[in-house]
Amino acid sequence: MKVFVAPRPQGDAVPGWRAPGTGFDQPFEMLEACHERVLRMLALLDRLRVHLQTKGCDDSARQAARDILRYFDQAAPLHHEDEELHVFPPLLEQGDAQTVALVQRLQREHGLMSADWALARQPLLDMAEGRCQGFGAADEAVFERFAACYASHVENEERLAYPQARGLLPEATQAAMGREMAVRRGADLSRR
Repeated sequence: MKVFVAPRPQGDAVPGWRAPGTGFDQPFEMLEACHERVLRMLALLDRLRVHLQTKGCDDSARQAARDILRYFDQAAPLHHEDEELHVFPPLLEQGDAQTVALVQRLQREHGLMSADWALARQPLLDMAEGRCQGFGAADEAVFERFAACYASHVENEERLAYPQARGLLPEATQAAMGREMAVRRGADLSRR
């Protein structure tokens, strides 16, 4: 089994911020495209773990580890920042008690995922840099917890939070949101 390696971004592009047919003028679609990439990176992590058991640590495994690191070090924190700045505030201000509770849980999950990433990152970095050949039981447990939290989190955001936030934010506010998301990623908006 060959490990799938995600296509390399061009130049200094941050992985996870561009999707065919989706631009920053559609900020919620961009957030959903980022979720697709999160799930692809988690699937890559799963395939990497299988690959290590069947083929061992080779160049493909080390490259997969580098791709996962790059995504969760760069794109995922920007995505969480987008949500914390643009999606969650209107829901906390205008949502009913159930929506507020959901958003508070999503915010806590951002913290949990960040803490789990700090734990998951080191064994991946060790593999990417050739310092280890596999993962231990503690690493596997962290990977499982990290992936499970993300999967549930993505589902709740797309099914509940995003549709409600989209309904609360006027088009002009969504356009400003998209511009701010682009600027945080270093996009040059003067070429538009």
